[in-house]
Amino acid sequence: MKRRDSIKAIIVGTVASSVIIDACNTKDEKTKAAEQPASTGIDRMKEEAEYEKKLEAETFFSTHEMATITLLADYIIPKDEVSGSASEAGVPAFIEFIVKDMPQHQIPMRGGLKWLDLECFERYQKAFKDADTKQQVEMLDAIAYPAKAKPEMKQGVAFFNLMRNLTATGFYTSEIGVKDIGYMGNRPNQWTGVPDDVLKQYNLAYTEKELKECI
Repeated sequence: MKRRDSIKAIIVGTVASSVIIDACNTKDEKTKAAEQPASTGIDRMKEEAEYEKKLEAETFFSTHEMATITLLADYIIPKDEVSGSASEAGVPAFIEFIVKDMPQHQIPMRGGLKWLDLECFERYQKAFKDADTKQQVEMLDAIAYPAKAKPEMKQGVAFFNLMRNLTATGFYTSEIGVKDIGYMGNRPNQWTGVPDDVLKQYNLAYTEKELKECI
């Protein structure tokens, strides 16, 4: 399967909840802090923090399903010499949170996991997580490439596409993933003027006064 170089090019839809700005709260900071139940340490409104806490207290996937999700995530983004794997970046927990925050993913994910196990039982007489590495890779090769997949693998292809998108989103919004792509964030810089080759292209040049005063 393609490694993280190709996954970096995947553009996925927004998966985070909208951020609401509390611009009119006149309470002092101590009162606001006391009312903030967020466990993440992120500054947010009380309602948002309570909603997140509620989701975190719930469990959607079974232990078996989470073990399968962890395996799949690490096949999609394995550990390499640059950074850790998807599971080390917390992707399984991210997916668990997302399906609770965005319930439209629940049936496709749970149905896809069940399909994967049933297909593995037919092929190898065991669930995906209990198959050996060769069998797991063989199974994934049958659904990881939409253009090459057989028609009867359509449901598996749809599931793996979703799994891959969620994995890429979780990984590249994690601390490990941000470091992996070398994102530096906003940095102060200094404008040094239009490059010489561009100036020459348009037969332009800075005057001595411009160079002294502006550049």
